[in-house]
Parts: sequence; structure tokens; C-alpha cells
Amino acid sequence: MKLKKSIISVAAFTTLAVAGGASASAQDIDVKKGDTLWGIAKEYGTSVDQLKKWNNISSDYIYPDQKLTVSSKEYYTVKSGDTLWGISSYYGLSVENLKNWNALDSDLIVPGQELVINFEDKSPSAPVNTSDEAAPAQEKAEVAPEAEAPKAEAPKAEEPKAEEPAKEASTEPAQEESVAKELSVEATAYTADCAGCSGVTATGVNLKDNPDQKVIAVDPSVIPLGSKVYVEGYGYATAADTGGAIKGNKIDVFIPSEDQARDFGRKTVTVKVLD
Repeated sequence: MKLKKSIISVAAFTTLAVAGGASASAQDIDVKKGDTLWGIAKEYGTSVDQLKKWNNISSDYIYPDQKLTVSSKEYYTVKSGDTLWGISSYYGLSVENLKNWNALDSDLIVPGQELVINFEDKSPSAPVNTSDEAAPAQEKAEVAPEAEAPKAEAPKAEEPKAEEPAKEASTEPAQEESVAKELSVEATAYTADCAGCSGVTATGVNLKDNPDQKVIAVDPSVIPLGSKVYVEGYGYATAADTGGAIKGNKIDVFIPSEDQARDFGRKTVTVKVLD
């Protein structure tokens, strides 16, 4: 699976650098056609549940060009005028969180300093007004002084604007494709990586020679062989196989590894048959 990865800051807890460019960075990827949450989670050493939590997704459906966050950490570069209170308010964190993650002994921060924001290890903070007037007097006194900023620091930039929350993934395939039929089915998984398995599908696809193929076994009276489909939680595939136990609204999805096929289990998913 090839995924376009954004470049992130590689930073330890507290380092000094000249501020510039984006104020914060996280590890994001662009979904490619055929990607699944299961495959992305495996590649980045996380779980499907974590991916869904970080991206506000309630179903297993993802679509091409969708941006997904695949790490719980973000790195924020301090600018002149920033305070721990203001940064914690922007991210909905507590000042103690920021100090603990970055081994800070005081509330003083300086321009160019990079701070770790760890969304998986935070305690909630009460909603606050992020304007300067609302900041407590003692916090405003801890503003990074202009005179201490590195000489090469770029001119003060505007405060980063809060991005809109990630929207729940669409439940439809890409717009250029139309759906001929949609049905709910019971899905299990099978593999060609087993003793006695020929690895050749009912339509002649050799899965041992082509382990990256996305293939499902179907009842041809329900989903015709050769149909292009989209399977919730599996992605785009071809109906290229049959099975003795696959009757009615049942499908078998092909997964290269026998262990991973067993882990897939039995679940109810939505299948969209594409025109």
C-alpha cells in the first residue's frame, strides 16, 4: 500500500529553533484508492479504533484523497507573544499537560521552542475564552519577552486559526462512480495461504501469484461475477470467486495472511455494487 505521508517535525521534548513556516505539524496521510482502515492501522502500528477516534470517524468507510491523522502527537512551534495558557486553551488541554510532556519547570516559554502536544495522554480542561483579555494576570506576565527572541526570528505571524473538526467520512463511493445496488451482507474472510489451497479463483485469478488483489467470493445470483464493488471496511474489490458456503447475502473477502483472515472474524457490512 503506498500512502502519501506529510513531513512532520522530528523534535525532542524541548528544543530551540528559529520560528518559521507552519506553527504546528502532525503526521497525516492521504487515502489512496483501495486503502482500508485495517491496512493503514497495520502500516502505522496502531489500531482501527484509534484511527477512527483521531479522525472523528464512526464507520470503517474511507474514500480516496481523504486526509487521515495516523499519530496522536503534534508539534507546536512557539511564537512571540505565546503563553502556555493560550496554547493549552487553543488545543483544549491543561497547562499541566504541556509542562509534563515537555519537562517544563516553569510557565516561561521562548519563541522558536517546539512543544509536544500528545492528544492520547491529556486531562480535560474547562472551556475558556482564548482572547488576551481573558488570560489571568500571572499568566500574561509569563509571555515570552520580545528581547529574548532569536535575532533571525521571522516577523510575528497571526495566531493559527482553529481548523474545522474532521467531518465524518462519506458513506458513498467516489462521486465519479455510481452505485447499481446496495445490500447488507454477512462477511467472512479467506486466504490462499493454506495447505491444499489452489489459490485460483472461480474466474481464474491466481491469488498466490497476486496477493495484493482485492477479491471477494459471492453468490453469483446476488452479486454477478466480475462486478466491481465497494465493501465497507475492506475497500474496492472485484467479485471474482465463489464458495460452497457463500449463498445469498454472504461474501468472503480475500486476505493474504491466514492469521489476518482469522482475525477478520464474521461481521455485517454494506456492499455497494458499482456500475
